[in-house]
Amino acid sequence: MSEFDFRGYVTRRDAGVLGGTDEESRYAYGPDLAMLRAFRRLRPVELAVSAVVRSYKSVLNHSFMGSTVRVSPQQLPRMYRIAKECADTLGVAVPTLYVMNSPVMNAFTFGTDEDSIIVVHSKLIDDFTDEELKFVVGHEMGHIQNKHVVYGTALRLLKTNLSIFLRWIAPPAEMALAAWARRAEITCDRAGLLCVGDLQVAERTFMKMACGSTKLYDELDTVAYLEQLEATQQGMGRLGEMLMSHPYLPKRIRALQIFAESALYRTAVSGDLQQGLTMPEVDERVNAVVQIVGSMREELGLTAPAALPEADESTEGEN
Repeated sequence: MSEFDFRGYVTRRDAGVLGGTDEESRYAYGPDLAMLRAFRRLRPVELAVSAVVRSYKSVLNHSFMGSTVRVSPQQLPRMYRIAKECADTLGVAVPTLYVMNSPVMNAFTFGTDEDSIIVVHSKLIDDFTDEELKFVVGHEMGHIQNKHVVYGTALRLLKTNLSIFLRWIAPPAEMALAAWARRAEITCDRAGLLCVGDLQVAERTFMKMACGSTKLYDELDTVAYLEQLEATQQGMGRLGEMLMSHPYLPKRIRALQIFAESALYRTAVSGDLQQGLTMPEVDERVNAVVQIVGSMREELGLTAPAALPEADESTEGEN
């Protein structure tokens, strides 16, 4: 794997070495940024976020302290080293990290943008190499860096029995948050790839998540798997995805392959200025893969002008 310094890349970018605009130098997915801006004007979402996170973050934090293992330089140093390398690459502080005993392949981030916690399930640690774990942890840190954490926490809790107590705001909020979360995952996959610097590692990570059998990992083929992509883009497959908080895995792999063709990623990996797609070009191609069409209001089926503020699809000034 090539060594690279993303923090150094950011410094060069800010110094004007790339000669690009904010639009070209961001790695975040444009539609993700647009929906985050819209949320600031979306009252049902804001109400749900403030009520849910304020009430339950402390409770959940204490629960994890009593039922998981907190990572530190002394405790589970392998995971701490991986987290530290990701944090250094993305230029963020090392967040609080827990390992949870679970046979389910999963990792998630919750809390607030100022106080974030990453939880990694033990199944991932058992099945993944250090480089694959770096992609996963880097993905989660992408949520922190891009200020996703509060909204992601609200969505996670609204999917539990908590929604009973917030039934008057939960349905519209959950619908909007799920639509945003599918976009946010694209952003954070890019963060994970920047951390690991190896597209094949990221592809293998997704493939292992899709398969889940240690006995079959060596037989997985990314090209063959992506043949399933077409089925996820039409008919009932597309309808089912609209109820989910994550895009289907074949779409995420293809979206990441497109990002790997960008000048931003190639420059970050090599440490030197490289040619490639601009970020607007990347987003345009990714939109076709994940099928971002029309406005946020149209996707959610809300046509009344007062139901949902239109997402501004521009990304200038966001990072």
